[in-house]
Amino acid sequence: MSVKIRLARHGKKGYAFYHIVVADSRAPRDGKFIEKIGTYNPNTNPATIDLNFDKALDWLQKGAQPTDTCRAILSYKGVLYKKHLLGGVAKGAFDEAAAEAKFAKWMGEKEGRIAAKTNKIAGDKAAAAKARLAEEAKVNEAKAKAVEAKRAAAAEAAAAAAEAAEEAEAPAEEA
Repeated sequence: MSVKIRLARHGKKGYAFYHIVVADSRAPRDGKFIEKIGTYNPNTNPATIDLNFDKALDWLQKGAQPTDTCRAILSYKGVLYKKHLLGGVAKGAFDEAAAEAKFAKWMGEKEGRIAAKTNKIAGDKAAAAKARLAEEAKVNEAKAKAVEAKRAAAAEAAAAAAEAAEEAEAPAEEA
């Protein structure tokens, strides 16, 4: 029996949400599974991944094969790197304390990159909103100038009509 770590699709049409599951490779995509080890939501930016790290690592060490997308998710979360380091410990390349130190350093750098990306997205969103407001202010100012010009022209036309009416009344009074 071949065991796979793969995604099971949930959510509505056009708005997918996935469960990360361990399943027999012969089972259908959304069908029977052995264990649910996390969730993956690609609709957020950056994608939201909630993964039980220890269970995923345990299943990888037992021989479960991740699909391509799950391999990318596990790599992103550091499960594959941890498995790699534990393999080095088993072979005697370095001790477990060194492996933990390497993993902690890698996780710190990874969290920094994720935080930087999140901050950049938030900054870009704020800059876009500010630009939209400035553009809207320009458009409103142009509209206000156009309305003011129209009102001035209407007032001028009304004043000219009033003058013409007075001039028309004045000669009629003289006669």
